[in-house]
Amino acid sequence: MLHAAQRISEINESETLAMTKLARALKEAGKDVISLSIGEPDFDTPEHIGAAAIQAIHEGFTHYTPVLGFQDFREAICRKLLRENGLTYQASEIIVSTGAKHTLVNIMLAVLNPGDEVVIPAPYWVSYPAMVRYAGGVPVFLNTTVEQDYKPTAAQLRAAISPKTKMFLFSSPCNPSGTVFQPEDLETYAAVLREFPDILVVSDEIYEHIIFEGKHLSIAGLPGFKDRTAVVNGLSKGYAMTGWRMGYMAGPQWLVKACEKLQGVFTSGANSIAQKAGIAALDGTMEPTRHMREVFRARRNLVLSELSKIQGLKINVPEGAFYVFPDISHFLGKSFQGNTMSDSNELAIYLLNEALVATVAGDAFGMPSCIRLSYATDEASLLKACSRMKEALEKLS
Repeated sequence: MLHAAQRISEINESETLAMTKLARALKEAGKDVISLSIGEPDFDTPEHIGAAAIQAIHEGFTHYTPVLGFQDFREAICRKLLRENGLTYQASEIIVSTGAKHTLVNIMLAVLNPGDEVVIPAPYWVSYPAMVRYAGGVPVFLNTTVEQDYKPTAAQLRAAISPKTKMFLFSSPCNPSGTVFQPEDLETYAAVLREFPDILVVSDEIYEHIIFEGKHLSIAGLPGFKDRTAVVNGLSKGYAMTGWRMGYMAGPQWLVKACEKLQGVFTSGANSIAQKAGIAALDGTMEPTRHMREVFRARRNLVLSELSKIQGLKINVPEGAFYVFPDISHFLGKSFQGNTMSDSNELAIYLLNEALVATVAGDAFGMPSCIRLSYATDEASLLKACSRMKEALEKLS
């Protein structure tokens, strides 16, 4: 009998995509479902970026690309890193991939040997553990709480490091919590990591342009960290280019060369048209990005105001991205019509069926006492969703 390899059964389906499927099925059945589950800006790609793509087609950029990416796109990435992050890279220290997710998988496969440990703060992006395990690594989680703004302490980080630790992986701003590691936070972690110079730091900075207070700082900019940090970024979130699938890494040349070798086997070079559009994105006006950020700020404030009316929810104030990650432990163990909320998965399904609001259970992000809500949708829908959630949660007893 033909069947898939064992490695496929060892990969868990993305909870975000799974909830999206359930919500879509209800919509197709005629239900008025409001989806707060998907992590995608509800903005179209800015016109000047689209125009650059059209021009690239007319100019014949429709052929295979270098595995590392076009030289001029990698140079544009270098200009961006210097201008916005104060980081000096050469084009040879950049590799372009088919989205930041692809970039991260490249890094895991290029660095990890079986049994190597990767320290990851929880909550974490849903795909991190699966990527680590697929590469033969072992994820080691730093558990946090809403009261500590989902930031691990230096003591937690030090205690998690062992002789097998190969990597420290985190995102800032964080998906799912919206937490931003401020300069003092990064320096706290850096002070610990300086004691362990053989640990590679992987900094996922895909949400860097959606920060509401302060300015993004890359840990690669701290003394001694540029040569031991893989800066992962892309165009999806900050430029509303999710469908273009453009990601990149800036890092030490040994890692870039290793990822190039891997990528040459699996996918070769990334999309030619999207790379040319990427130059326009990185070198062009940031006004659409600034506008998008301010819209997200207003939505965040609206959602926080509405959720504060739900007794029992515990919420931090997310400083970036477009998610709220409330602690829902107050509602666990409660029931409605014989249906008990045993965990966040049960609660998320309850909210979908009873309130017709799609969220994502916190289990997927390493926090079973939480749920994730995306506010990447219009204010009217957000108001309606929060009202429905309040009504549904008040039915639990």
